[in-house]
Amino acid sequence: MNDEKQTFTHIDEASGHPVMVNVSDKAVTKRSATARCIVVPGEEIMKHLNSGDINTKKGPVFQTAIVAGIMAAKKTSDLIPLCHPLALEDCRISIRVNEEREVVIECTAVITSRTGVEMEALTGVTVAALTIYDMCKAFSHDIVIKETKLIAKSGGKSEYKRTEA
Repeated sequence: MNDEKQTFTHIDEASGHPVMVNVSDKAVTKRSATARCIVVPGEEIMKHLNSGDINTKKGPVFQTAIVAGIMAAKKTSDLIPLCHPLALEDCRISIRVNEEREVVIECTAVITSRTGVEMEALTGVTVAALTIYDMCKAFSHDIVIKETKLIAKSGGKSEYKRTEA
């Protein structure tokens, strides 16, 4: 059992005030994180799926969502107050439709730095999902963004890999 006291990293223990984590003493390593989000668009929207994308008056939904997700990952520190501003070295988003006709979005962010990129990967998939919602809502508002989760992270003090799919 781990006897180390668990604390919230963004709260100063002495004052109780929010703080940015001091990463100056951490080692610079290559770090990566992969996150996944699942969108359930419903059959009204999925009947418009053609050649792996949904085309609307606003343009190709999945391609636009990929660009939006990458842009968001790059701007994570502007959206989440205590995140460090990071210069991502790589950010890739993939979108596929699974057997249940759900849209599965994955984002992998990579950096060589003193801090990880979990929040960037999570932000990337979330904004991609919101972009899909925005572009498809003219067809139906019965869209569910049902889950967003970290799949894996590597390169920092602790490694993580989700065991279930």
